[in-house]
Amino acid sequence: MFRKFTKLGIGILLLSSTLITGGASAITNTPVADREPMNTQVKSIDGTNVLYQYGEPVPSFDTWTQEEPSRNYLSLDGKWKFAMDPNSQGMTEKWYQKDYDDSNWQQEKVPGSWDLYDTPGFGTYDGSNFGEGTAFYDGDAWFRTHFSPDASWKNQFVKLNFLGVNYRAWVYINGHFVGEHEGGNTPFALNVSEYLQPGKDNVIAVRVHRRADFDSYTSPDAKPVTNDVELPYKPVDYWRYAGITRSVYLEATSNVNVSKILTATGDHTLTTKVVVYNHGDKKVERQLVVDPGEQTGGKPKSKEIELNPGEVKVVSMDFDIKSASYWTPDSPTLYEVTATLYKGKGEGQVTQSGIGSVDDSLSTNYGMRTIATEGSKLTLNGEQVILKGLNWHEETAANGKSMTIEEYDTELNHVLNVNANFIRNSHYNRHPYVYDFADKHGLMVLDDVDNMWLDTKQEALQTNSYGLSRALVLSMAWNQINRPSVIMWSLQNESQIWDDQQVYRDWLSDMKSAVKSVDIQNRPVTWASGSSWDPAYDLADVIGLNEYFGYFYMKDEDLGTTLEAVHRNHPNKPILITENGTWAYAEEELKHGEPTTSGTEEWQSAKFLNHWNQVTDSNRLDYMAGYTFWVLKDYKQRLGYNQQINGISTMGLMRFDNEEPRLVYETFKNAANPFK
Repeated sequence: MFRKFTKLGIGILLLSSTLITGGASAITNTPVADREPMNTQVKSIDGTNVLYQYGEPVPSFDTWTQEEPSRNYLSLDGKWKFAMDPNSQGMTEKWYQKDYDDSNWQQEKVPGSWDLYDTPGFGTYDGSNFGEGTAFYDGDAWFRTHFSPDASWKNQFVKLNFLGVNYRAWVYINGHFVGEHEGGNTPFALNVSEYLQPGKDNVIAVRVHRRADFDSYTSPDAKPVTNDVELPYKPVDYWRYAGITRSVYLEATSNVNVSKILTATGDHTLTTKVVVYNHGDKKVERQLVVDPGEQTGGKPKSKEIELNPGEVKVVSMDFDIKSASYWTPDSPTLYEVTATLYKGKGEGQVTQSGIGSVDDSLSTNYGMRTIATEGSKLTLNGEQVILKGLNWHEETAANGKSMTIEEYDTELNHVLNVNANFIRNSHYNRHPYVYDFADKHGLMVLDDVDNMWLDTKQEALQTNSYGLSRALVLSMAWNQINRPSVIMWSLQNESQIWDDQQVYRDWLSDMKSAVKSVDIQNRPVTWASGSSWDPAYDLADVIGLNEYFGYFYMKDEDLGTTLEAVHRNHPNKPILITENGTWAYAEEELKHGEPTTSGTEEWQSAKFLNHWNQVTDSNRLDYMAGYTFWVLKDYKQRLGYNQQINGISTMGLMRFDNEEPRLVYETFKNAANPFK
């Protein structure tokens, strides 16, 4: 956290992230493209809104781990050839061509962050080498790999799935341009069927670009580098790791396939909406069988469907699941719904034992639960819930953003160990494993996107033309639609309000409408505002407030009166503290002291407890949704501060390098949740 603050009124805050602006002092590099490159659209099909990118329905990415027996997969994780391209010569020299000689390129691990390819001491608190190494390389870099899909893949529909590439990616197969993607934290799928050569050697080439944050990372006169349409568009308070940071895999299906299953539950009821796609050139008839899952008490249902060439249909079904148990933090029961397409016809297929052969199938997990706002209360399964939460960044000292499953387990088990029931995915979508973990362990999630610290000009550009803000929130809601752990959507973090309130409102309204259009579970929508006077709070289902009373401004005790004032202004809305925290010194000799001495662990611990107690005061519980501490672990940033300790922000419950707990770790753990 490194922000500039102004005070307005008594007990009410106005918080503005104006340290870095896109003004005359910044170096601006904005492309001429009119809109985001994925061509994100919502189409109404059979009464259901379906998300499209690259001209096709956005598929399920559950298959990254939940492999379907009717499909073929090929993981592309491993060693790739890698080369930096500081002079942007790769396009001129056609580094994307299949026969390009990359024998002199270095080999690097994918998934991986090029920041850690060659940066001495990246994960330490030693800032003596700050500014050196691949962590500070910006611009273009290229990745290439060879692979040989089985000959049986011929005439199949083949998708190339990337779980994350930061920031912008251009993808080529065997020398052919396939597609461009923008946004480093959202998975994407490209149809590569026509370019693939099954049974032969194939080559994927990916050009990746990351914008610089500054024209120098060590000069005291460094100028920020901005791009008005990127998200974030300017330097922000976290490390934007670059490269193919998450897994890559190929997925081959029948030309007639199940793209996605949407689920929504009620009181022992399940609604499914199955998106079916005929990618072939012939009209087909299929039998769709949907099974709500074992131990639900629900019975499979079937429907005969006809699909013209290139046609997409959505088949809706309702089920009674009388034996199902509710998903709760204490008992996170999960079920698996499966949609199967059979060739041929016949009622015998309802039991999946009759006429016809399986053409394609898709499964997804779901949980029976409801999430809603009831007046000023946030409710889970009809009962009020108080969120005891943690913000966190997706990174480790050893692997940066490309965390291993073991690292995710370690990180998220810390969340459970301190008795948190909630995480905020600040400020971007996570690897699918995070949602898997949360679903299985009863950890509630506020999902977030990259709309951080926008100014008025950029808000207007996103709403009126470029549309990346909309594309990212749509992707978030569509990709995480079935996750019982995801209980709210967040639209932005601390963006500009006061220069033009109408622009701000229009931006938020556009994104909220987009999310609501595809989320058939109708989750509450919020955002992390920097002001308790936010003029768009009437649009929020839950009021989200980042507050740093007693740290950046005013006194700790002013939080309580501010919460009461917000409640008076919005009496029918729950209030969630989306951020609050303080730093602690990294230096050993300064770590401990009196609770009144700023920067000591005792001070950090006392500050947290003071704010937690104000939020959970019995007089405020009727309208408080909870509190989210900033932050689980110290984190890396390139914003320009703390270079002497290697650009690490020291606000965590734990250190960055070895995850050593601070005093606040135990204080947070012992803070009682009044509704637990």
